[in-house]
Amino acid sequence: MNIVVCVKYVPDAQSDRTFNDSDNTTDRVGVDGLLSELDEYAVEEALKIVEAGEGEVTVLTVGPDQAADALKKALQMGAHKAVHVKDDAIHGSDSVATSLVLAEAVKKIGTPDLVITGMASTDGTMSVVPAMLAERLGLPQVTFASELTVDGSTVTIRRDGDAASETIVASLPALVSVTDQINEPRYPSFKGIMAAKKKPVEEWALADLGVDASQVGLEAAWTKVESFTKRPPREQGQIVTDEGDGGSKLAEFLSAQKFV
Repeated sequence: MNIVVCVKYVPDAQSDRTFNDSDNTTDRVGVDGLLSELDEYAVEEALKIVEAGEGEVTVLTVGPDQAADALKKALQMGAHKAVHVKDDAIHGSDSVATSLVLAEAVKKIGTPDLVITGMASTDGTMSVVPAMLAERLGLPQVTFASELTVDGSTVTIRRDGDAASETIVASLPALVSVTDQINEPRYPSFKGIMAAKKKPVEEWALADLGVDASQVGLEAAWTKVESFTKRPPREQGQIVTDEGDGGSKLAEFLSAQKFV
């Protein structure tokens, strides 16, 4: 079974994330970045499927030079090869354009038996790219999988909701997005880290995919950030000294802040 896993390089949530002053796009170069945590579950699930049978896992990303770090982590986990689509024209692309580039890259790789994604990226958290990608590829989509089973020519998932769980079956090839409840991603072993250095990583530009630059980028985006303001520094808290009326003072404070 051949599986393509779409992964994303995102700003580290622990770093000082911000936007570029020039065009209000997310700064992905001047901050620390990493493989989106939610995509690690997708990589792990693909590896488990292949390890239970035969096949290979290809990881695919779209992003700047630094996005190679996301691919490196996936290769260290055990993925067999990687594809990095990078082109200056992609800068500022929204979900619509991103799904287009991913779809054309998947087609160039060769439509796999399964395309797996995380349920969302940890920077955009929109959860729309998997559905857009499935539509462009003409594949059935089964999303938000908490459990995944491949049996012959079908894939079965369990989707857990607030009130009930659903079992959904789709024919292969298909696209599946997985949640952070589906598995526990492995840590790269020393052997895996060393082996990743020899695994193939292909770099493609838009021209390699037959995508015109006018279809991507900030000018083609359906959504844009008009303005942003940095979060103000946290102020020192108010200390209430209890002299027999601490409860009343606390109630007054909560009431003034409209917390109660």
